[in-house]
Amino acid sequence: MKILVINCGSSSLKFQLIDMKDESVICKGTIERIGMPINGGEKNIIYKVNDKELIFDREVKSHTDAFGTVMELMTKSELKVLDSFDEVDAVGHRVVHGGEKYTKSVLFDDTVVKDIESFTPLAPLHNPANLQGYEACLSVLGPNVPQVAVFDTAFHSTMPPMAYMYALPYEYYEKYGIRRYGFHGTSHKYVSQRCASVMHEKIERIKMIICHLGNGSSIAAIKFGKVFDTSMGFTPLDGFMMGTRSGGIDPSVVTFLEQKLSLSPKEVEDILNKQSGVSAISGGYSDDRDVVAKQNEGDERAILAHEMQAYQIAKYIGSYVAAMNGVDAIVFTGGIGENGFWLRAKVCSYLGYLGVNINQAVNQKAVKGAEAELTSPSDPVRVFILATNEELMIARDTKEIVENLK
Repeated sequence: MKILVINCGSSSLKFQLIDMKDESVICKGTIERIGMPINGGEKNIIYKVNDKELIFDREVKSHTDAFGTVMELMTKSELKVLDSFDEVDAVGHRVVHGGEKYTKSVLFDDTVVKDIESFTPLAPLHNPANLQGYEACLSVLGPNVPQVAVFDTAFHSTMPPMAYMYALPYEYYEKYGIRRYGFHGTSHKYVSQRCASVMHEKIERIKMIICHLGNGSSIAAIKFGKVFDTSMGFTPLDGFMMGTRSGGIDPSVVTFLEQKLSLSPKEVEDILNKQSGVSAISGGYSDDRDVVAKQNEGDERAILAHEMQAYQIAKYIGSYVAAMNGVDAIVFTGGIGENGFWLRAKVCSYLGYLGVNINQAVNQKAVKGAEAELTSPSDPVRVFILATNEELMIARDTKEIVENLK
């Protein structure tokens, strides 16, 4: 079975074609600047097959055009991998928000489409783009190719009410669905399963804390295979400081800024989402590689940004250890989680009370995409670096649903 995985952003489309016989990636790519002009020959399309790649620029007017480009690359380019798109058995789509209704992946139909549209206020940048990806595939492939919605929020649906409820008037939850939902669920699901496999333990017997660290970051407490709590909340803004997001702050700061600077709610939201976090503290550097470079130069603001980030991550880990009454494994994943040896070392320096004492040589040699254990298998709490693979998780869910249709 060959499954195409689609991840649409507001102006981008990422894709992978996966052969489910051995879960190997046949090809993958990214199309950016959809609906936007191409400036100065900017290369907005990347397509890879094994160690070969095509990189070029092309104006792409819509997600339907983008999917047409995907088809062209796979079936007609010099790196073609298919004779026809008839060889694609199913399509799996990342959908960011499924509200409380969708606690697992589902086959797309008219009801699912309407529901995803109704959740748009909860994910205004993501859900419309996710639907555009589905509609683009439908217009090109037709209704006979099954398409599956895999929700970021679904894995977090096991949280108990004491973890997901906010202390607001209860009617706001009943009328507007205001509660903690959590995000990066597909990543947390994959990594938790992988961690159990690496530990040679049943996931139902392990307490773990997964730190998905990137430009957007979240931490999940996973108790016996189910999410017990997670750092992101009603939106992906909550939690700890990220690349350009503030993370959790005193809610009164919002109204204070609105009044003090005569800002609209939308303007404050933009500040918290796009002008805050590591970037705001470091002096405009949101990419962790840039922050590391400035830190190595002795830049005080870059140092402070990293110190704050590590401190906040360690606080979340500590709170989740208490909430689960212990932990067996702590995992770093995501772009920064897999690359940021300084941040890993600093976070772990706070965890001595758990008996954590990582191997610094292994920590510094770890590279993105590789797996490593920073502790010993005999330690009371084991610390791992594990690469996430959201696309494979989406493909697995899609395969399961499609096979059940037969």
